[in-house]
Amino acid sequence: MNTTTDTQSEGFHMQSQEMTDGFNLLIDALKANDLNTIYGLVGIPVTDLARLAQARGMKFIGFRHEANAVNAAAIAGYMTQKPGVALTVSAPGFLNGLVALANATVNCFPMIMISGSSEREIVDLQQGDYEELDQLNAAKPYVKAAYRINHAEDIGIAVARSIRAAVSGRPGGVYLDVPAQLLGQTIDAVRGAESIVKVVDPAPAHIPSPESIQRAVDVLKSAKKPIIMLGKGAAYAQAEKQIKELVEKTGIPYLAMSMAKGILPDSHPQSAMAARSLALKEADAVLLIGARLNWLLAHGKGKTWGGSPDREFPAKKFIQIDISAMEMDSNVPIDAPIVGDIVSSVEALNAAIGKDFPKVSKEWVGTLMSKREQNVAKMAAMLSKDTTPMNFHNALGTIGSVIKGRDIHLVNEGANALDYARAIIDMEKPRRRLDTGTWGVMGVGMGYAIGAAVESNGPVVAIEGDSAFGFSGMELETIARYNLPIVSIIMNNSGVYRGCDPNLNPNNANDVPVTAFVKNARYEKLMEAFGGDGYYATTTAELKDALEKALASGRPTVINAIIDETAGTESGRLTSLNPQSAVKK
Repeated sequence: MNTTTDTQSEGFHMQSQEMTDGFNLLIDALKANDLNTIYGLVGIPVTDLARLAQARGMKFIGFRHEANAVNAAAIAGYMTQKPGVALTVSAPGFLNGLVALANATVNCFPMIMISGSSEREIVDLQQGDYEELDQLNAAKPYVKAAYRINHAEDIGIAVARSIRAAVSGRPGGVYLDVPAQLLGQTIDAVRGAESIVKVVDPAPAHIPSPESIQRAVDVLKSAKKPIIMLGKGAAYAQAEKQIKELVEKTGIPYLAMSMAKGILPDSHPQSAMAARSLALKEADAVLLIGARLNWLLAHGKGKTWGGSPDREFPAKKFIQIDISAMEMDSNVPIDAPIVGDIVSSVEALNAAIGKDFPKVSKEWVGTLMSKREQNVAKMAAMLSKDTTPMNFHNALGTIGSVIKGRDIHLVNEGANALDYARAIIDMEKPRRRLDTGTWGVMGVGMGYAIGAAVESNGPVVAIEGDSAFGFSGMELETIARYNLPIVSIIMNNSGVYRGCDPNLNPNNANDVPVTAFVKNARYEKLMEAFGGDGYYATTTAELKDALEKALASGRPTVINAIIDETAGTESGRLTSLNPQSAVKK
């Protein structure tokens, strides 16, 4: 509220009319819905919006690149079930954030990206405004919803619609377009206050039909080798209590996708994680809870699931819980679709599973647990080998041993650094493992780490491949500026996948191999330059000592973990997705 006026016209007299503006109304709308943190990067035309938000008690976390701010907002949404809020400047800043916004939508993370923009009439006539771009239409293919606000009195409704779109049904990213002139618009303060909307029940429960629940129970009862597959949707739903009851009541072994690790502790006696390949091949019934049959699960068919070339669909039945009916039958027939929110659906399953539910075959459970123990023993042998330089196994095993039993959020990205860590580092609590998710996109690391530290107010360990770290490494300055308790561990093998590939150029013996980086780069010096702590570790003993000191101090830290440059594999464990050219053969 910033001005007062006295007016008198045709007998109508109004005194001391208070006015408000678009800046204040946008902040009012966010605060009214308990959205009190903004992740962003200032510039034309949103600098004063960030200043005013801070002046009015909101937390503004300023980044060095918009993509990282949007990633932070996305992971905040995943952790809290409230939409994270990101703020960008117009055109280039908007485009910088768009990849991360699309990634949030694909991963079903609720968030709102607010961007300043040019006036619509200038954009439509292509009159060459400063950073002119049709941002609204550019965003639409990549988000769950996109809105533009043209009038200050519509700000409250626009924010309300954005919140509901972000969190209701299948969550996702929302784009909110804020033209520069809107922020300066003034309206009567009383009318402005009345326009603010407090969203009521933004994500109402979706109760599954009784028929769908009974169908699922019948499939489970008839199964000889059932498994439960948990996805990150189940972690987002905060359904760990209901899932624990289901798993232990039925005795069915379970698997967890990487971000679902910790819904039940990886040490749980029914966890078949270390026998995943066998479980997928041999199961005759699969209950999917918050997991999609996409590429991460080989689309539910083929050899991974026990299929064969002449039988693309494996001989097994699928039960799927999803809030979106459109997800059913996306790759294989779903025998028992349950359309509803995960908490309500699992509660309904628990209620429908009576005392007469048949015990899961001891032979099936015993087969999986025997395979689990064999694989755990094999992994333990690899983790115990103390080599210099380190390899991914003993380095990640060392990290896992230090963080075990601590309430730490683990951020993870890379090729080998990601794929091996999924198998090596156990999780005991839900929503503590934050990684590249559905798209497998690199560059999420520092944004996720900052978002996790801000939202949890606790320690974060980010395990980064040296290539993945390069996408967002400048955010070390952001971590230092806000003094966040983040330990970034760079798995430094001097290249993409590995640093030992040869130079293939027959015309230049000094050309740089396409996968190579500077050998043994001193990444820890970056954090030291910003006032944080840096460690250079070449042995498991040095890595263990550095990580323990970093966690004890709570200071921004980088540990440069030197990994054997020959240790990595092409594309991590996804070599089959990388077509082989004649030069590779």
